[in-house]
Amino acid sequence: MPTIDLEATSLRDFNQMLHDLSEGTNDTYFRVLNPRGRHAIAAGVDASVSIEIDGNVGYYCAGMNKRANIVINGSAGVGLAENMMSGRVHVKGDASASAGATGCGGLLVIDGNASSRCGISARGIDIVVKGSVGHMSAFMAQAGTLVVLGDAGDALGDSLYEARLFVRGAVNSLGADCMEKPLGDEHKKTLGKLLEEAGLDGQVDPSEFRRYGSARQLYHFHMDNLEAY
Repeated sequence: MPTIDLEATSLRDFNQMLHDLSEGTNDTYFRVLNPRGRHAIAAGVDASVSIEIDGNVGYYCAGMNKRANIVINGSAGVGLAENMMSGRVHVKGDASASAGATGCGGLLVIDGNASSRCGISARGIDIVVKGSVGHMSAFMAQAGTLVVLGDAGDALGDSLYEARLFVRGAVNSLGADCMEKPLGDEHKKTLGKLLEEAGLDGQVDPSEFRRYGSARQLYHFHMDNLEAY
């Protein structure tokens, strides 16, 4: 279990170490000390490893993550897990603006609150926020799911495409072309699975949420199962 102290090892060297991992490496768990708000920690990881970061991180932590399981024992700056491809990122504090932006896959779990534009232009990522999200969250979200246990700020889902939104608390306002939709059994099943993956199995009732999706007025759909969105 390699332990990396970023007071002694440069961030560039640490990230390069992660990028140089071979497919059959025995180094599958890394612990990172003294992040102290540094930017782009564990960015571009494409190996099946676990990385635990003890402290707060700056911009673009875990950006472009592919396959890795990254846990942040603190809060995160702008662009957490931006353009994430797969794997899992879990921040145990709050996340700043644009968490999960343009994410194409994987699961992002935020134990605290997420600031504005959470899930902006999402392309397949699943995001579970246990607190609240700020304004313009899920703006132009194309695919994937945003689950919010708390409240949502202004213009939720503005210019939304096929992404699914579930909010348990109050929504300050909906953005253009976003509307509330019925919460069916199939949606509760999807939601329940995501809650379980986020460590909330049995703690939260999926029926307490409201579902939001595209009103389908801003562009033409070319999909077989439109009612799912």
